[in-house]
Amino acid sequence: MVYLYETARVDYSDLASGSVLHSAPGMPAFPVRLATEIFQRALALRGGADPAVVWDPCCGSGYLLTVLALLHRPRVKTLLASDLSEDVLGTARANLNLLTETGLRDRAAELADRAERFGKPGYALAAEAAERLARRLAASGGPVPHHVLRPADVFDPAQLAAAIDGDEPDIVLTDPPYDEQTSWQGSHQDKNLPAMMAALGEVLPPHTVVAVAVRGRRVPAGAGVRPRQSLRIGTRAVAFFAAADLTVAGRRSSPR
Repeated sequence: MVYLYETARVDYSDLASGSVLHSAPGMPAFPVRLATEIFQRALALRGGADPAVVWDPCCGSGYLLTVLALLHRPRVKTLLASDLSEDVLGTARANLNLLTETGLRDRAAELADRAERFGKPGYALAAEAAERLARRLAASGGPVPHHVLRPADVFDPAQLAAAIDGDEPDIVLTDPPYDEQTSWQGSHQDKNLPAMMAALGEVLPPHTVVAVAVRGRRVPAGAGVRPRQSLRIGTRAVAFFAAADLTVAGRRSSPR
């Protein structure tokens, strides 16, 4: 299926992981063009014009959420980020803190100082990119409210509910581990996507749009559960559900 929203190729080099945005070992960046296509499709499925509360329960470095906020600031109300690893959440905090009043300016100054001290042109170019992103963020709405939540196992509904603590996400958008550079962690035995989505279904409002991206031909959602929409581009497949669908998924796919 072709792109519906991101029909033109755009230079996203300012958003390269490890340049302005922070990177972490084993935390690969998500393709920016595909991320923004998924987000806009999820907004269309949700309906309405209000900015969205967006949650990534497998946030990793926070790259996906940070990129979406920088590119779609007027359509983002709040970002919620959670993951099982506290170490990973530290990187997510560093990235999401770039979305504050001084975050990108301070990052630009840091990179410019590195360029001067180490004489590396790459740092100077990254500093210029940070300044451009800062201007873009200011012009499109300014700082983005965000919460890096407590560590939460995505297979445990109680931990997920405690993490969001009463917030009601409009959109869940996540790129869960797929056993290449990343893999599932924690103590739960049902480590598969249907189990993850069933847990999300237990804690989300029924209308929440859940978009899940994987490497492969399709997103395994559980027996009898059909996505509201699906997308396949390159090596990735994406499926869109309403949270109400995922409660049914858990009932049908849970082991007995």
